[in-house]
Amino acid sequence: MNTKVCWEALYNAKGGGVQRRSGFRCVSPDKSLGGRDDVYREYEDPETRFRSTIIRIGEIDACEDIEQLLRSIQSSDSPNLAVLSEGLRIGLTEQPYKIPYYALLLRRLYDLPVKSEVSNQSGASLGRQVLDDLWKGFQAYLDKLAWREIRFCVHFFAHLTVAKVISPQSMLSLLQSFTTVLDEFGVSQGRAKRAARCAAEGLMRAGQSLKDYSPASVIEMITAIQTYSDLVASAKWLVHPMASLHTTELMLECAVSALKALDVNDFEQLGSVHPQPYTDAGAPDIDKYDLPSVLVPPDAMELDGLVPDASEDTPVKKEEWPEFYLSLFADDVTPSPKTPDGYSVRSDILDILDIFEINRKECARLLVDYPRWTRAGTFKPRPGGSDGNSDRSVPAEEGWQLESSIIEAVLGAQFLLPEPPHKPMYYSALITELCKISPQTFGPAVGKSIRKCYMYLADGLDVDIARRFAEWFSIHMSNFNFQWVWKEWVEDLNLCAHHPKRVFVRYALELEVRLSYFDRILKTLPPQFQDSAAGAVSDQAPGPEYGFDDPSVPYHEVAQSVLEQLRARSKPEDVINLLDTIRGQFTEDGVDDPDGLVRSIAVQSLLHTGSRSFSHFLNAIERYIVVLRSLATITSRSPGQDAKAGVLEAVAVFWRRNRQMISIVFDKLMQYQIVDPTDVVRWVFARAGRGLDWELLKGAVDKANGRVVVARKRIAALRKEEDETRARAMANDGAAMEVDAEVRPEPTAESPALATALKALSVLTQEQKATLSLVIEGFVNALHPSDTSAVVYEVVSTTAWGERTEWDEVRWTAWSTWSWFKHFSRAYAPYLRIYATTLTILSMAKLEGANDEAARALKKIWNVATGQE
Repeated sequence: MNTKVCWEALYNAKGGGVQRRSGFRCVSPDKSLGGRDDVYREYEDPETRFRSTIIRIGEIDACEDIEQLLRSIQSSDSPNLAVLSEGLRIGLTEQPYKIPYYALLLRRLYDLPVKSEVSNQSGASLGRQVLDDLWKGFQAYLDKLAWREIRFCVHFFAHLTVAKVISPQSMLSLLQSFTTVLDEFGVSQGRAKRAARCAAEGLMRAGQSLKDYSPASVIEMITAIQTYSDLVASAKWLVHPMASLHTTELMLECAVSALKALDVNDFEQLGSVHPQPYTDAGAPDIDKYDLPSVLVPPDAMELDGLVPDASEDTPVKKEEWPEFYLSLFADDVTPSPKTPDGYSVRSDILDILDIFEINRKECARLLVDYPRWTRAGTFKPRPGGSDGNSDRSVPAEEGWQLESSIIEAVLGAQFLLPEPPHKPMYYSALITELCKISPQTFGPAVGKSIRKCYMYLADGLDVDIARRFAEWFSIHMSNFNFQWVWKEWVEDLNLCAHHPKRVFVRYALELEVRLSYFDRILKTLPPQFQDSAAGAVSDQAPGPEYGFDDPSVPYHEVAQSVLEQLRARSKPEDVINLLDTIRGQFTEDGVDDPDGLVRSIAVQSLLHTGSRSFSHFLNAIERYIVVLRSLATITSRSPGQDAKAGVLEAVAVFWRRNRQMISIVFDKLMQYQIVDPTDVVRWVFARAGRGLDWELLKGAVDKANGRVVVARKRIAALRKEEDETRARAMANDGAAMEVDAEVRPEPTAESPALATALKALSVLTQEQKATLSLVIEGFVNALHPSDTSAVVYEVVSTTAWGERTEWDEVRWTAWSTWSWFKHFSRAYAPYLRIYATTLTILSMAKLEGANDEAARALKKIWNVATGQE
């Protein structure tokens, strides 16, 4: 340990207690140094302490901390400008809610002349020097296209414009450089969305100063942002979380609405939206700082997204979709992002979620403490607490509810389509931390959110959001003793079995059982849910179900003979010989489909042997992988029969009371190449009439895509290794060292390892195409069957959706299939765009010439996902 350590042994004379010396920080004891559990301190050098002071501004009172910091700087003989600039840069990019106070700090630095030891510019203000350094940092962020940091710097510069430190013409030029991005040819969704947010949020802070300087320019920027927002209507449709539009909020559209609301009054109410502590400092007697002109650099090409010899579109990133957030509460309970102050609050909360993803505990603390950084009256006072600003005298009935606002923002981010910005578990764990901090206030907010999301299930909540909702619900219940008021939903047990609410209840309880055990979950349910006729929970605990275990069932003795050999760990050859003997006997006895029966007996027996634990299962699979491959081979005795589908069917029958194990076994069968992803896709769609199993379908597609990604990385590593070997050989060549000699490396043949890897990639790429093609073909056949009287043609119409309260199981199943196709198209759009031309020819040809409503809906989903619309 390279820190200076001392024991804390000094106590003050009046009452005892640990004294903290300047320059020392209390840390946990390191017993490896021979210490006791006493408190000791770690030395902090002055620069670190100075930087930390800047970053920690506002822990008690922001304005007082700034004044104290200014006195410290003024009394210092040589304040470190580099450390001061670094502390400001870290603070404003990692604590954006403090930006108005960092603007105040910089404004006050202009009142301090820089000393001759610090700068060669006689009489230059300290603030000017720091701002020069911060601008260099901003340019570095711009070069790296670090959009989050760029946006926070724009916030900072906008506040300085209002503080009359930065000239409005240069700030206007900076914002116009971002709106110029919206006019670029072929600009991507992600690039345009981020640039538009930078311009919009800059206007929301400096709009009044900018409009006083050039009203026409401000209106032009608002118009440019709105024009771009209107151009992405088709993409909005694909990622909309609800069947109705009034229950969601698109961030870019909300920004436009907020800007228009501000523009009506010439941005005069900005002071009531964002804190402006620098206004009390007055205008500095200086020449305003002119921000240099900038150009937003183009996006770097994503080479990792390309495939060998790919000539079609490159993949898009997951964030290159419009961002829709669910609205869970009324506008008088939580802020509406369509209003200026509501957009500011929602944006701040989302930024805190994004920045502190690495530390959910700190994130929860900051969210609870967030009202300290808002205008007076933004949130209702917490019961028995304070919002950190003692001078606020606001009636308790005014303001929004902090807890509901936070939960709405967290769930909105978790339910973003096609994927949330961070792992769903982060949001679930964060909500748990919030409830631990203040269970009396956050508990009711979480309960209201659950009830609202549950209500949305019947109003067209996206199927993937419904799946995430069930997963979050079960995780949250597991952290709080699985306590929920299930009696509220008893009446919904009368709905048809495939109604979204019934599907949610079944899946949520299934997940709860996975997180606990069957009997415990059963005790938390009212009698109506425990009834097997209700279909909410199984009447038996999840587990295997060996079809030949009962002596009274046919072929019990035959199955026992196979089971005994497997338990005895006989050689795979002996097991295969036994199965051949049994197959021959079945054929002689005239059994229908002897191959299928032998396959079912063997697979179920093997699974029964490994059903005790996951390790037992893996050992059984690896020991008898040769047997499984022989069972998955189509023989001449069963022409036309898909043997691999038979293996999958036997697995599904054996684990029919545990869907999780079906998914696990299918994954292992694909991993050991006993079955292919295409086999799983065919098996899923062959049974889609009872409801599409998205978990299995997703596993197959991810397996095919993942193999290609691994193969590409392998090729990249081999090529890099070959290049390095070739470079070393050239360096060691004496002729290559001659200055005037022209070095022409001789072409070398590819290594055997690279040739093998390229061949494997070609095979895996074909498998990937085949898997994607089969999925699309399966959806097209299910949603556009030859029978034009099928209900799938009905549910896609707008009039039918209005009559959904009368739908039966068939119609709800058809609607969920439509929804899963929509989700598949947006979730795997990066891969679909690579092979768009090929997949259109192979899988969408059936729709050519069709003009009915179902065909138009299928084509629209496909065209939007592949970037053709």
